[in-house]
Amino acid sequence: MARATDIRSAPTDLARGAVAFHVHGLTKIYRSGEVDVAALRGVELDIFESEVLVLLGPSGSGKSTFLNILGGLDRPSAGDVLFRDHHLTTMSERELTRYRRDHVGFVFQFYNLIPSLTAKENVALVTEIASRPMTPSDALAIVGLEDRQNHFPAQLSGGEQQRVAIARAIAKRPEILLCDEPTGALDSPTGVIVLQAIERINAELGTTSVIITHNVAIADMGDRVASFANGRIAGVVKNAARQPAKSLKW
Repeated sequence: MARATDIRSAPTDLARGAVAFHVHGLTKIYRSGEVDVAALRGVELDIFESEVLVLLGPSGSGKSTFLNILGGLDRPSAGDVLFRDHHLTTMSERELTRYRRDHVGFVFQFYNLIPSLTAKENVALVTEIASRPMTPSDALAIVGLEDRQNHFPAQLSGGEQQRVAIARAIAKRPEILLCDEPTGALDSPTGVIVLQAIERINAELGTTSVIITHNVAIADMGDRVASFANGRIAGVVKNAARQPAKSLKW
C-alpha cells in the first residue's frame, strides 16, 4: 500500500479527469434467513479527485452500503473498487485498516463524541494515531469552533457537536471525506453551517467529498449528483455550477 500523499498537493481541477475511485460491477448481497437481499446491483461509477459528489435516494436504495464499501468498512459480494491504483476488494484486513487510517475521514448522522472529553480531546483521539495530522486546534478552527475547543459535548449544540465530528474526521488530513446524512439530525439553519464546514474543507484541503442525503436541496452544492434506486445508480447529473451551502434552503 502506498503511503498517503500530502492532501495539500492533491489535484483540484476536475477538468483533468483524475479519478479517485473507479467502481465496476459493484454488488452486495446480504443473507436474511433463507432470503438473499441485494443491497447493490452492479453499480458502475467513477469519482473524481477533489469533487463533491452527492448521493440521493430513498432509504434502502444502497447509498450507505456503497459508502461503507468506499470507506473500507464493508466488502462487496462481487465487483471491484479501485482507490487510485489500489484494489480495495482484494486488500487484507490489515491493509484496509491502514487505508482507513491514512486516507479516509468519516462523518455520520450521529456524532459519536466521547462525553467525558472536551472538543479538543475528542479530535486529539485521531491526531494521536495519524501519520501527518494537523493540530486539534487547527482542525477545530477550520470548522469555526476555535473558541469552543475546551467545552464538553453536553455544553455544545447539535450543530457544534457535528462540527467537532467533522474536525475529528479531517484532522488527519484525509484525501477522502465520506459523510452519511451529516445534517439528518439538524434543523435547516444548523445544517447549513455544517455543510459550510464541509464546503470549506473541500475548497481549502482539496478533499474528495461524498455526501449521502435524503434532502434534494443539498444536491445543489455538489459537482455531481448520483441518484440511487433499488441498489442501482438511476442517473448521474453534473451541476452547471455548485451553489454555496449558505444559499441552500429546505
